[in-house]
Amino acid sequence: MSERPPTLEVLRGKDFRWFFLSRSVNIVGSMMTPVTIAFAVLHIDNSSESLGIVLAAQMTASVLCLLFGGVIADRLPRRAVMQACYLAMAVIQLTMAVSLEQGWATVGSMIVLAALSGGVSAFSMPAQQGLIPQLVPKNQLQQADSLMSFVRNGATFIGPILGTTLVVTTGSALALAIDGATFLVAAVMLTKVALPPRKQTLRTSIIVELREGWGEFTSRTWLWVIVAAFGVLNAIHIGAWVVVGPVVAKNDGALGIRGWGLVVGAEAVGMLVMSMILLHWKLRHPLRAGMAGMSCFAIPLLMLGIRPATLPMMAVAFVSGMGTQVFSTGWTVAMMERIPTEVLSRVSSYDMLGSFVAIPIGSLTFGWLASTIDVSTLLVVSGCVYVAIVAVTLLVPSIRRLGRVADEESEVVKAA
Repeated sequence: MSERPPTLEVLRGKDFRWFFLSRSVNIVGSMMTPVTIAFAVLHIDNSSESLGIVLAAQMTASVLCLLFGGVIADRLPRRAVMQACYLAMAVIQLTMAVSLEQGWATVGSMIVLAALSGGVSAFSMPAQQGLIPQLVPKNQLQQADSLMSFVRNGATFIGPILGTTLVVTTGSALALAIDGATFLVAAVMLTKVALPPRKQTLRTSIIVELREGWGEFTSRTWLWVIVAAFGVLNAIHIGAWVVVGPVVAKNDGALGIRGWGLVVGAEAVGMLVMSMILLHWKLRHPLRAGMAGMSCFAIPLLMLGIRPATLPMMAVAFVSGMGTQVFSTGWTVAMMERIPTEVLSRVSSYDMLGSFVAIPIGSLTFGWLASTIDVSTLLVVSGCVYVAIVAVTLLVPSIRRLGRVADEESEVVKAA
């Protein structure tokens, strides 16, 4: 990392500034939602099975709609797509809030509303990914992503605390109503964002456009190799850390439930700190640095299996969080710089599909493995497999050597 750009230079652009404000308002509200929906479902039916069905409906709808969401975001003005999604989400969240407040919410209604919200998010996420390169020059993409990550990571840390506080004091309905209101405010703020005219292309069928997106995706070795690798890495992360981790914590006196909360919090703080650092320091080789950063996650995973203890686990989780953020920013910047804007949403949807599919696979697989074999062995093997996959990925030349577009353009100018 080197080259320190002017602090928050990216916010000088009016259009990105309004987009950033819109997303920030929305993110703060949305980070309360997962915990509030969970407790809302448990209030209706105190059953983990019911909660699992609601969450599965949301994720399934998102996965099913993602590829079509990418096509729509590449076809239509992305600002309009995001505004439509925000307005739809406002209706969904406010309906949830009213149904809870009036007492007519059921598990069935929550399943339907959760599925609708998952489907809507599948259209907004690719649109957002494709919108940022339209608002900022390439040399400011890292700063833009780091700024967004700073807000997201901060909200990830604070949001559940605010959400649980509201649930305890007033119930889930108010938290959901607040989130619905943030979607409305965010949609209004987006009206201030003016996009440059997009290149007109001949419209074809959705299937043809999906094939075009797939062609762009598979034509870049660094892209499909990393997505394929993360199909396994994410399954390990979700399965070993999110599913098995709390089980280990609950049954180990050196860690415990409170200690696990501190460990997860330390990981979030590490991501927050690194997002601040990346506001000022440029990643010259975003994928090389990112994959090296991801290798840090193997350390807390191995420690969890060998000898979990709160303070050491907090330290390594903090470092792991920093490494995860390096990858997140490096990956986003690489895609925004290297993928043509007119197909970026479709390519992003293939990337997201690979990540989302790994979540239920990891949850189910590790839940079964943890009940079948020794948990410590499972975690140690998982940590070793994780770091081995990262190492193999780094052997791919296009991943190691991928630099920044601005640096390559400067070299061309110097050579000329």
